[in-house]
Amino acid sequence: MPTPTVSIEPYVVANTGSAARDYCMLERNLLSHLKLAFLLSLLSSSLLLRARLVPEPEDSSSETEDKASLPLAGVQIAASLATIVAGVWEYHTGYRDLRDMRAFLVGVNPHLAIMSVVVIAIFATCIGLQNLLDRIERMRALGPEFIDITWNAGGRTSDLTSEMVKTCQSLIGIETCMHLTCTNMPEEKVDIALREAKEHGCRNVLALRGDPPIGKEEWEAVEGGFMHGIDLVRHIRNLYGDYFDIAVAGFPQHQLLPKEERDLELKYLKEKIDAGVSFIFTQMFYDVEIFIEWVKEVRAAGITIPIVPGIAPIQTWNGFMRATSLAKIIIPQSFMDALEPHKNNDEQVRAIGTKLVADMCRRILNGNLGIRGLHFYTMNLEKGTKMLLEELNLVPRVETIKPLPWRQSLTPSRRQETIRPIFWANRAKSYISRTENWDEYPNGRFGDARSPAYGELDGYGVWIKQTKEDAIKLWGHPTTFSDIASLFSRFCTKDLSALPWSDQAPSTETSVISKQLARMNELGFLTINSQPAVNGARSDNKVFGWGPSNGYVYQKAYLEFFVNPALLTRLLKHIERDSNITYYVINSRGDLKTNTHSDGPNAVTWGVFPGKEIVQPTIVEAVSFMAWKDEAYELGQQWAQIYDAESPSRKLISDLMETCSLVNVVHNDFQDPEAIFKPFFLAGEEYRALEHVSPPLVNGH
Repeated sequence: MPTPTVSIEPYVVANTGSAARDYCMLERNLLSHLKLAFLLSLLSSSLLLRARLVPEPEDSSSETEDKASLPLAGVQIAASLATIVAGVWEYHTGYRDLRDMRAFLVGVNPHLAIMSVVVIAIFATCIGLQNLLDRIERMRALGPEFIDITWNAGGRTSDLTSEMVKTCQSLIGIETCMHLTCTNMPEEKVDIALREAKEHGCRNVLALRGDPPIGKEEWEAVEGGFMHGIDLVRHIRNLYGDYFDIAVAGFPQHQLLPKEERDLELKYLKEKIDAGVSFIFTQMFYDVEIFIEWVKEVRAAGITIPIVPGIAPIQTWNGFMRATSLAKIIIPQSFMDALEPHKNNDEQVRAIGTKLVADMCRRILNGNLGIRGLHFYTMNLEKGTKMLLEELNLVPRVETIKPLPWRQSLTPSRRQETIRPIFWANRAKSYISRTENWDEYPNGRFGDARSPAYGELDGYGVWIKQTKEDAIKLWGHPTTFSDIASLFSRFCTKDLSALPWSDQAPSTETSVISKQLARMNELGFLTINSQPAVNGARSDNKVFGWGPSNGYVYQKAYLEFFVNPALLTRLLKHIERDSNITYYVINSRGDLKTNTHSDGPNAVTWGVFPGKEIVQPTIVEAVSFMAWKDEAYELGQQWAQIYDAESPSRKLISDLMETCSLVNVVHNDFQDPEAIFKPFFLAGEEYRALEHVSPPLVNGH
């Protein structure tokens, strides 16, 4: 078998953007908070759990890496909260739905695909949700391509499931696989779920009968519903033809049933396949011999579609024992002999378990079984899966991470979107939400966002990422402008993890100009967005690269910042001496000033690739800047409101937002990376000398 290689394509997430915003808004009053807790508690177990593909997630308090990030009290208070099992397919060309994997999985393509699964709990608090999203951000490095969205037995959370599918397809730009069950689902509810899935661009469904509803021992069809999983498969095919790829569950331990029962289960599975199923995702297992025997039986029964084995990394001893016990999974004696002596040492259990499971994976992949993909159940704990991928030498490459500098949306209306304004570079979820109702998107050589109207700020809502407690821990209680400047400077040098205007830590390319940005902030220019000049970096460059192979990418230097009027006046005098600089200045009232004579956008990022027109995916233009202005100032006011009404910190930050101008500057000579900073340093030093301003303290110096 050729040496397997896997590339990385962003990204896995669940329930971000507008859903997360709504949850945070609900938490602001007790009644809504209780309603939210009740809603989420309806998702008491995942569909894969109910199909016995995976057991209930263990209490992750047993794992050291999660104690600081997952609010376990939220789980206890909400009793049994939502579990989402995410399925992630990875291959270096990138797949748009499971259908694209067929040729690969049956052995035509020589590379190895990885399917990672993330088991995700939705919490009834903003803190819990944000911790969840942070966890998923870290899992992104494992190379996810798909996310599975589970469906509560009875479909009581169908709206939430649909919202999650929409979030993943549009905000995150990752393909989804939506689960459907027959439990308590009349035909009309199934039809609504399928229709909305298609509207959001989802093309994959995991069809299951499901377990009996909570409180019932026997399964029975609801009036007007489906009796068996095969009925659901046939219904999907009758309504949508080949639009959806349909997966079903497979159970290797059926191999241990008496022959008559085993043959009956194989007969049922074959009937589902013949009805139009595309893939089989298996239950987790550890006895590879049982799995191999089951695969051979399945193939002997005439089933030829891809089988993807479910692999559960061993995270802790207690979790391992609980998971296998709940799902009645057989543990080979060799596993017990290796693990049990170290059951009180989680790190040692994980290390040994990684070796054991990796050996199992190698046997499967090298066993001439036609198995060319793995399906990892991570149970929300990325460390074990990452260790396993590293052991298998399958940590994704980074050369093909980004087809564009920003993450694409995959909903049908946005799949062809090729251009976005730079202003939302650090708040992509906000941009998607505010433009989700556009009937067209900026495309072509020079996109223009003038035609559609941006969503109203009041309709979307603006919320900084941090809770009050986290914000104070991060930013303290600033009382002087020097305190504020120090925070901005520390963010630029990655000594501070967040600012209100950024959903994430500074990008890697920020480190290229971190010293210049830090100095700008020391001089009074509070930077919230930037990019360095780039003159022909290769498209596979680890810092600046994007787009197809063998191409070259370019950037104009860009800076965006808040500045007080007096310092701005001095800056503009220097800027106007350089004909290569264009700028926009706007204040909180919306008064706009610019030196550009063009009504069209200014492309600040572009790429040149073999066999393609020049791609220009990032622009600066006035209409977008005016829409962003409202959000930028509101984020500052949100920061101020974290502090008590009469506190010096609130007054300081609020006054800054009321008096400072928001400015963006582009230097159009991309061959000179330092040129954009010269007028700032000159103006800043002059202003400091003339106004007798002492240098702000930065990092205590």
